Amino acid sequence: MARRAETIELAVLGLLHEGPMHGYELRKRLNLMLGWGRVLSYGSLYPTLKKMLRATLIEEETATLTPVTRRPRIVYKVTEAGHREFERLMSEVGPTAWEDDNFDIRFAFFGRTDMEIRLRVLEGRRTRLQERLDRVQRELSMTQKEVDRYATELQRHGVEQVEREVRWLSDLINAERSDPITVRKEP
Repeated sequence: MARRAETIELAVLGLLHEGPMHGYELRKRLNLMLGWGRVLSYGSLYPTLKKMLRATLIEEETATLTPVTRRPRIVYKVTEAGHREFERLMSEVGPTAWEDDNFDIRFAFFGRTDMEIRLRVLEGRRTRLQERLDRVQRELSMTQKEVDRYATELQRHGVEQVEREVRWLSDLINAERSDPITVRKEP
């Protein structure tokens, strides 16, 4: 399983490819990317940024003073080492690439990823979800007699969610194979 800090690093590097950002903007964009159910705190973001600074994946710039505060605003930007690390992370196609949190972040940056890598990640994610779906459906049929109707409905709802995601992934894979999107690599 990918550590949360590594997932945050990947997301920060991906966002900083768009241009320099200050911590507040990074947090806001990361929270939008992570979705409504997973809020990223400053207590998670700033230690990750400090670690990335020490590893020279990003660097700080001091922006001009803002009218609201008297302190200069620190802006982060990706370094050449950060660009290389982002490319390396995005080219990994093992099991961590299709875990729940990591997949969402990687998918957000698929536009900068080679088609073969995209396909392998999508197929891996679909296989992982199909295995999960098969297991849950077996368990559901065994436990339906033992649980009340609300627990059964909750299980059914979970199955339907995974079935929808598997269909969505299958559609993406088919579209990718039939009409691959040309990816422009950034410098």
